[in-house]
Amino acid sequence: MYRAEKYLFSNFLSTFASLFSTLFLIMSIIFFLQIARITSFVEINLYELTKLYLFMLPRILIFTIPISFFVALAMSLFRLSKENETIVLFTLGYSSEKIARFFLFLAFIVSVSMLLISLFMMPLAENLKDNFVSYKKISANLNIKSSEFGQKFSDWLVFIDDQKETNTGSIYENLILYHPKNKTSDERIILASSGEIANENSNFSLKLKNGKAYTNDEKKWHISYFDELIIRTVQKDKIKENGGILGYWKNEKNASKQLSIYVLVSLFPLASIYFAVSFGIVTYRYEKGFIYIGIFGVLFCYFAMIMIFAKQPLLAIPLTFFIFLILSYIFYRQKIARRY
Repeated sequence: MYRAEKYLFSNFLSTFASLFSTLFLIMSIIFFLQIARITSFVEINLYELTKLYLFMLPRILIFTIPISFFVALAMSLFRLSKENETIVLFTLGYSSEKIARFFLFLAFIVSVSMLLISLFMMPLAENLKDNFVSYKKISANLNIKSSEFGQKFSDWLVFIDDQKETNTGSIYENLILYHPKNKTSDERIILASSGEIANENSNFSLKLKNGKAYTNDEKKWHISYFDELIIRTVQKDKIKENGGILGYWKNEKNASKQLSIYVLVSLFPLASIYFAVSFGIVTYRYEKGFIYIGIFGVLFCYFAMIMIFAKQPLLAIPLTFFIFLILSYIFYRQKIARRY
């Protein structure tokens, strides 16, 4: 019997590898497009691109492995049925019940592994990704260079004539700052002989020395002189405190919906195992095309239920999982167990 299980597993694994690599490539391209949107406002090198992709890897695995497992199992058993290999197994005494039990054990391992990834690894990776992007945004906003136009510090357009590097950071010389008129403030221009950026608990300030400020209130310009002027600003993008796994699920936007989706996708191999066995073990002469309709139908119905009940995880997770597990087992008993 060990040889039969080894034979079944090797056939399943070859089909799974082919499907998984295809889905993995497609999902990777989709996530690379998301990374491309990030690079539109931050600059990253090849090492940082790789790091950002690795942060997204758990999410890719969550959606590719369960679907690949279900489709690969059905297709591998269907191919064995087409080549009459399942009939040989039944003749040797290896029943459909043993096939189902063997792949049920594999489905359990896959689902548990996916739950660990979705509930533990994915939140950690998402926190790291968000903090990485926020850090790059802050760095990009503060990366002011000399003799370049169009640079900004918060709402101020900044131009500097020269800069010097010191042990504590950059010192800028001959600065010009312009703040356009808006609903809350008048048009302003500041000239300063020198300045530097200070970080105070992720709140950044620009300390200017020896300059003058011009303010236009639509009637006339007002001129003020200063020895030291501090422009404080709160960055919209902050590095998150590491709240860990519980902090992610507690504070994440739409956390309940995400929890339902990731848990149910992780449980999909276990919930659909008997459907996959039922679609794969066929009398090929009479049941050629049903497998494709069956695979699509199960995928559509399962993920449709996830979307419908996603905002109520306490209802969605047990309801969707047990409905499909029970229906798949009933379908298996009626179609396969009675005949093979």
